Amino acid sequence: MGQPFAADEYVASLPRRPGVYRMYGADGELLYVGKAASLRDRVGSYFHRGSTSPKVRALVAQIASIEITLTHSEPEALLLECNLIKELRPRYNVTLRDDKSFPYIYLDTAHEYPKMVFYRGSRSQPGRYFGPFPGAGAVKETLHHVQKLFRIRNCRDSFFAHRSRPCLQYQIGRCTAPCVGLITPDDYARDVAGAIKLLEGRGEEVTAELQQRMEQHAARLDFELAARVRDQLAAFKRIQARQIITSDTDSDADVLAIAGDGDFAVTVLPVRSGRALGTTSYFPKAVLAEPAEALASFVMQYYATHEPPPEVFLNPSTGDTESLSEALTERSARAVRVRCPTRGLPARWAELARENAHQALRMRHAHGAGPDDLLAALTAELDLPEPPGRIECFDISHTGGEGTVASCVVFGSEGPLKKEYRRFNISGITPGDDYAALRQALERRYVRIRAGELPAPDVLLIDGGRGQVNEVYGVLAKLGFGELVLIGVAKGPDRRPGQERLFVHGESSPRMPGAESRALQLIQRIRDEAHRFAITGHRRRRARRHTESVLEAVPGLGPARRRALLLHFGGLQGVLRAGVADLQRVAGIGAALARTLYDHLHPGA
Repeated sequence: MGQPFAADEYVASLPRRPGVYRMYGADGELLYVGKAASLRDRVGSYFHRGSTSPKVRALVAQIASIEITLTHSEPEALLLECNLIKELRPRYNVTLRDDKSFPYIYLDTAHEYPKMVFYRGSRSQPGRYFGPFPGAGAVKETLHHVQKLFRIRNCRDSFFAHRSRPCLQYQIGRCTAPCVGLITPDDYARDVAGAIKLLEGRGEEVTAELQQRMEQHAARLDFELAARVRDQLAAFKRIQARQIITSDTDSDADVLAIAGDGDFAVTVLPVRSGRALGTTSYFPKAVLAEPAEALASFVMQYYATHEPPPEVFLNPSTGDTESLSEALTERSARAVRVRCPTRGLPARWAELARENAHQALRMRHAHGAGPDDLLAALTAELDLPEPPGRIECFDISHTGGEGTVASCVVFGSEGPLKKEYRRFNISGITPGDDYAALRQALERRYVRIRAGELPAPDVLLIDGGRGQVNEVYGVLAKLGFGELVLIGVAKGPDRRPGQERLFVHGESSPRMPGAESRALQLIQRIRDEAHRFAITGHRRRRARRHTESVLEAVPGLGPARRRALLLHFGGLQGVLRAGVADLQRVAGIGAALARTLYDHLHPGA
């Protein structure tokens, strides 16, 4: 038998992001496919000792490996899970027999006033079919929102033909009562056209119209109607987000993306009949190659044993897509087009594949190194005489200076020591003065350490740059800890993991270990845990005082951009559900700000 699955290490390396996980047995058999709003939390739940389900225990006992695919949102994860279960039929999943088992939305276009209803079965009768959907609940939810948006009828034709007055659906605002002539055929046809655009993902015009209606209602102080349109807009955004995983196109394509520098990860995302079918990651050895060169080489090697589809999308550009197209066309004896998409659905597929490649590389490094290896790498990076036995990290969290909380997390040779985590409610300082907050937290902590009540750390990490390091050193020196190894961890220019700079006290220039450094991966893990612990405490403290929009605490997000976000997504819940690509589509929100906003709303993702 092989080595047992190292669940604790693997779960710790997972992001708190939506996605799909696939569990495999020792012989490579796919055991189970599941979706998650937070991959770390959901996958970790399988390994809790308190699980009493016989099915879960039987599944966990057979797990030899787990693969994940990141998605932009939970609805995308739901549809990807559906596609994979149908395609791969894992042993522990409930599988559907055939396409007839999947529910659709059916539009009866033969009628003067078409009805839009839930449908499951053969698609032989005339009309439009939208789907498939991952379950009956998704269809009913979508129909619910479509009826609120466009008030399309859902009654039987026999019921429709014998009405003399409007039914309850009209009274509650879900139908325009075409049965008794309260709407003209042309106006009803316009509403049907809007519903079709929504279900086909062509909703920019609908979005603009809804936003205009919401603003008009608000300007007339008709806030009840404005709130209703806001909710409709939020529902519309949720439906639009699903189109990246299951689209109406019948095209077949492969999407390949590469991440890394010398040590590469290549992710392949197959799309068949418009359905994304998860990702598979490979780790080619091309130490001296540039990413574009390594990706081009991988493409030729991959399709030596795989039949290429009509289209192959690459991210980033290799610079020689024409020659790759010619080579693959000649090899497969049919036309194969290789290109690097810059817009539309293929561009979103390419970005999703690139995100999964980055995640696969990070997880490979984190999973391939145990605590001892990570501490050894940190020892070498910091030129320490021996591996540190105890590491502490401090972080500060507040909203505009209110409800300031400092966190202290502790890591040892076995990983996080959660029983020793501490929070400090900061008071008596100028609101927003992070330096003063750090001073207060450090003084309260290290006075106790000096008194012998707590053990002293070997390394102290601070979330911040040189200014924070100098401020903390003054406190430590005053309390007799001036020789402690002190490091500030500052984010890179666009806040992406791997670009962090390490400000070691006593050194004139910051260190930049790079994304592949195991030492930096350990520091990132500790820093992120301190951030999560701080922001959780801050939000709890703030919630006890009053409710406040979390958007107000995002750096660089002023009132105009906050308003644009809320208008675009129909409210805060829509913003919380949005992925980075969705956020970038809002006017005034660029790539860097979208990533900052997403990271703030999903700490630890």
